[in-house]
Amino acid sequence: RNPSVRMELGNEYQIKKQTHMKTILITGGAGFIGSHVIRRMVTFHPETRVLNLDQLTYAGNLENLKDIENAPNYQFIRGDICNTAFLERLFQDYEIDGVIHLAAESHVDRSIADPMAFINTNIVGTVNLLNACRGAWKDLSTKLFYHISTDEVYGSLGKDGLFTEETAYDPRSPYSASKASSDHLVRAYYHTYGMPVVISNCSNNYGPNQFPEKLIPLAIHNILNMKPIPIYGKGENIRDWLYVEDHASAIELIFSRGVHGRTYNIGGLNEWTNIDLIRLLCRIMDEKLERVPGTSEKLITFVKDRAGHDLRYAIDSTRIEEELNWKPSLTFEQGLARTVEWYLQNIAWMENVTSGAYQSYYRTQYEER
Repeated sequence: RNPSVRMELGNEYQIKKQTHMKTILITGGAGFIGSHVIRRMVTFHPETRVLNLDQLTYAGNLENLKDIENAPNYQFIRGDICNTAFLERLFQDYEIDGVIHLAAESHVDRSIADPMAFINTNIVGTVNLLNACRGAWKDLSTKLFYHISTDEVYGSLGKDGLFTEETAYDPRSPYSASKASSDHLVRAYYHTYGMPVVISNCSNNYGPNQFPEKLIPLAIHNILNMKPIPIYGKGENIRDWLYVEDHASAIELIFSRGVHGRTYNIGGLNEWTNIDLIRLLCRIMDEKLERVPGTSEKLITFVKDRAGHDLRYAIDSTRIEEELNWKPSLTFEQGLARTVEWYLQNIAWMENVTSGAYQSYYRTQYEER
């Protein structure tokens, strides 16, 4: 087994004794955004031990972290944030200084089909983590609970305006309602118990390693295989797109320098309608695959609109820009070209994910705690 993974001895754990290192727990670290945050923290903070807690559900894939899995300051733990006894043991075994909480069910379509999975993970799981921190942290002055959320909690914008940190919550799907609830609970623990917290709400992420149920990787996969590209309604819904590595850099800054009790909105300053985005992607793919221009665009297929589909999201990132000097490093065109290049260079990764082959390997290798 991987030496950086906690080993089980009967019902007890063989614990790495590295008490001199600051320790942060990152939940959902085998997922899309989480893997980029893990990599950044492990690489740029060698003095910090990074614990990656992930249940390895369908969206968790340790292949995303093959390049750093043997790093001396990295450790993977498989476990469920809905298991309170497990969390209590985890916080007893490790002196955890901070939590970056990314573990969540995140796909709107899945939330419409199965709301309870989102209630359990996104709400109950978040409260379990908060309670574990409360029970373990005696000196709160050196601790931090950082909760990552979404712009979808704000509801839907019209043609004008931007979401700010003061925008009233108006979630429209079971997913966004579950995230709104967890945001409120994190703030409640700050005001009620003095829990040191920060929250960030981000726009739509894209980039390498994204599970191909989301729009961009799904379209890339279908174009490669000459399958229809499904577009809801007329493709007029507008999203603000944030390159995942830019998001990871923002998370690092907020964790290091964010003001306790504050919320930070993170946007990519890239508003695109779904249909314009897909047409741009089709042009890039035709060029990369040396296909006749227009070949991929013929795959676009309009389907019945999603229930409760918000028209427009757009974020005002002024606070994080002014307070923490953060700005996205890439335009959407640059980020999309880089994303396409990654997927074309990692077709085997995409096939493993779409076939589900990655799940049986890692779930067998790492027993759930």
